[in-house]
Amino acid sequence: MAAAGVCLLAASMDASKADREHFLRTTAKLRWALIAIPLCIGAQLIPIGLAMAHPIWTTTYDALQGIPFGYVTADFSRTLGAFFLALASVALLGVTIVLGRDRRRAEVILFVLCGLTTLVAMLKIIDYRLHGESIGPDSWDFATSLSGLGVALNLAVIQLAAERAETRHAIIRSVAVGLLGLAGLLINGAVVMADSNANGTVACALGIALFLLILAIRRLDLSMLATTAIAVAAAVGAALVLTWIFEKGSGSPLLRLLPIQPDETRAVLDRLIADTRWFGAGAGAFQSIGRIYQPGDATGPLAAPSAAIALFVGTGWIGLALAVAIALSLLTRLVSGALRRGRDSFFPAAAAACLSFGIVQGFAGPGLLRTGAIICLAVIVGLGLSQSVSQAAR
Repeated sequence: MAAAGVCLLAASMDASKADREHFLRTTAKLRWALIAIPLCIGAQLIPIGLAMAHPIWTTTYDALQGIPFGYVTADFSRTLGAFFLALASVALLGVTIVLGRDRRRAEVILFVLCGLTTLVAMLKIIDYRLHGESIGPDSWDFATSLSGLGVALNLAVIQLAAERAETRHAIIRSVAVGLLGLAGLLINGAVVMADSNANGTVACALGIALFLLILAIRRLDLSMLATTAIAVAAAVGAALVLTWIFEKGSGSPLLRLLPIQPDETRAVLDRLIADTRWFGAGAGAFQSIGRIYQPGDATGPLAAPSAAIALFVGTGWIGLALAVAIALSLLTRLVSGALRRGRDSFFPAAAAACLSFGIVQGFAGPGLLRTGAIICLAVIVGLGLSQSVSQAAR
């Protein structure tokens, strides 16, 4: 968070008029999406009357006879941390938009992201070879989430190398970059395939399909009508696949993409989801609320089984609907930007693939709750948005 603040301060002090115009043009009609989540979380920290506050504050007031005010959140400190994390993510997204305006810097950011995700995947493979099945599921979920992002990023690197080779620009270097991208693709893909949750693999496959679809449309130079028809058909196909997966499960829609849960845990989650109010119990407060619903003989705190459930319990139906609307708005902008761009379309295409993976993976596991995954996804989306606008438009 401190690094995000320093980067934002440095970028704002050194930003030129062209940088500011690029930022405004890139975020046109999307600025609401950048501030909606921080505002939603910040509203949970405002003192309100006990009638609208979380019931835990009514109990606290009755016990301590304190000031008759409370908060939407049941855990002020954890929600405050979530608020600063949201601000840091938005700040890094904005900084990436400014830095990614230059193609050379955009390529550097892409290479760094590929290197980080591939490094995490390699470490996970080594850890698995040394410790086998003793690796905790949380560690696998985080590695799978980063590796799913790494698959799309390495596809972008391969496409970058291919376009350089087509223009006969530094062919040897282009071949080397392409081989590195292929190696990163295989390493990250191996981690995704090794995860026990098959729905993570489906999420990664949907991201790959979206990237390849954008590449095919751009290569074939189709008309607007043909492009629209293909996009609609692809959306319908993805919806059918997800509907089929959802129908295989039972219970709440938020639980249907999860791996099989123990009966005791599923019962606790069902009660927790059923009791969640419109405004939630506070962002980041899942474990605090989960203790109330756990049986007395529970051995440890209840961990959120997926990012979607944590978001729903924390911010309620309003927060979950807002997050889905923001994700779909960003995805639409990235896809349309990738289809409009020329040789640099792989930047927004990779960001769109990562975001589509993140949307599905958010319902399948808790990996995207980790700070590293959130920051990485924010930088990827910022890079895609920055390169979705042609510099010739200036």
